Amino acid sequence: MTGEVARHRVMVTQKILDEITEIRDSGQTNMLAHQEVMVIADSLGFFELVCWIEENPKEYRGGVLRGFRVE
Repeated sequence: MTGEVARHRVMVTQKILDEITEIRDSGQTNMLAHQEVMVIADSLGFFELVCWIEENPKEYRGGVLRGFRVE
């Protein structure tokens, strides 16, 4: 990944990144369907992720499109 693209990745905690990755790797939904991601996260007990997506929907979508990086 080039430095320019890396700069635009969305910063999240390691825990949030791990939980997003687990849901993505499960293949249960399109990751851009953030409401469905929140339902899955809730069912898995990922309450911090649910809150983060709810409070940061624009950043979440940006991270899905451009990538996430750990703070």
